[in-house]
Amino acid sequence: MLQTPHIFSHQHQYGQQNDQVSSWQQSQHQALNHVQQHAQQAQAAAAAAAQAQQQHYSRIAVNQSHSSANNRSGSSNDPSSNNINAIMNGGAETGSPGMEQGITEENRKVLQWVAELMDPARREGALMELSKKREQVPELALVIWHSFGVMTSLLQEIISVYPLLNPSQLTAAASNRVCNALALLQCVASHNETRGLFLNAHIPLFLYPFLNTTSKSRPFEYLRLTSLGVIGALVKNEPSTSSALATNGQPNNSSGNNSSPTITFLLTTEIIPLCLRIMETGSELSKTVAIFIVQKILLDDTGLGYICATYERFYAVGTVLSNMVGGLVEVQTVRLLKHVVRCFLRLSDNNRAREALRQCLPEPLRDATFQAVLRDDAATKRCLAQLLINLSDNVADAQQNPGIGM
Repeated sequence: MLQTPHIFSHQHQYGQQNDQVSSWQQSQHQALNHVQQHAQQAQAAAAAAAQAQQQHYSRIAVNQSHSSANNRSGSSNDPSSNNINAIMNGGAETGSPGMEQGITEENRKVLQWVAELMDPARREGALMELSKKREQVPELALVIWHSFGVMTSLLQEIISVYPLLNPSQLTAAASNRVCNALALLQCVASHNETRGLFLNAHIPLFLYPFLNTTSKSRPFEYLRLTSLGVIGALVKNEPSTSSALATNGQPNNSSGNNSSPTITFLLTTEIIPLCLRIMETGSELSKTVAIFIVQKILLDDTGLGYICATYERFYAVGTVLSNMVGGLVEVQTVRLLKHVVRCFLRLSDNNRAREALRQCLPEPLRDATFQAVLRDDAATKRCLAQLLINLSDNVADAQQNPGIGM
């Protein structure tokens, strides 16, 4: 006997479908709630970032209010009057209690130019104007760093020039534009409160393709010089500190290392060979900035130990310095000579390097070749005299410095 379908069996099927629809709707509601939660979290993060940025602008405004009060009794032409004295709240009519509502015309222009960095159509003019004002607005570095998207815009300017480097297609206009962006990066690198952030973001690495160029045309030379200025700003205010090296001659990044973070970072990059090549082939200005960077690295104990850790590193630095001495015999300039002498003097603080320099120190530094050019530079004359004393045979090697691997 055949089994006939139950008269209500179709209702069970519809009930199952309804259950499926109900579960699907629940899953959709859960997904929607999940998206809403993410949106709320994103809004909270954006609000926190805006609050942090607001605090920086608030501090700038408070500093300016004090500066304005002090300047009322003095000259109205004081450059400090160009400091930013108000926060950017999206409108002049809004403000925070206890802070000045008014913004001077100069400060309004600065804030407007910073905002225009986000607009590719107006960025070039803003770069030019801000590069002129960077010395007059002490807190400009904070505004640039903490303004949303501004650092990204500056990096876009730098990256956009990469295709023009090889083959050499860099025009004077393109070089001037990117150099204005580099000038603002130098402003950030110079400020005590943004230098560490600048370094932690590894932004100096974006400049190395410019330092690696070899063209002697004016646009490229200007590009290299401005890039060196950013690195020079990083090391300029770094104190010389004592630290140790790892057994392999690499910078020791242990927690007990008190080395300058800037020098430690630079030693993990190609900055020394890049500077050495510029010291050989660049213009006088580029050579001066490049050897200044090398000198600052040598003045740090980690830097000295790193360069003297292997014979190859010491030979590379010593050879370039010796070649510079040969060039200075023909074209004598105190600006370069004083850095060369100080580099050799610092190398003589290392035991093995001192032994090597006794054999290979350039003869013009031993005789009276530079006596005339150093007549009015007492500090460099004392450094040269101390170098010759350090290399004299009757000076005992009392220090136990890291040696050069022979």
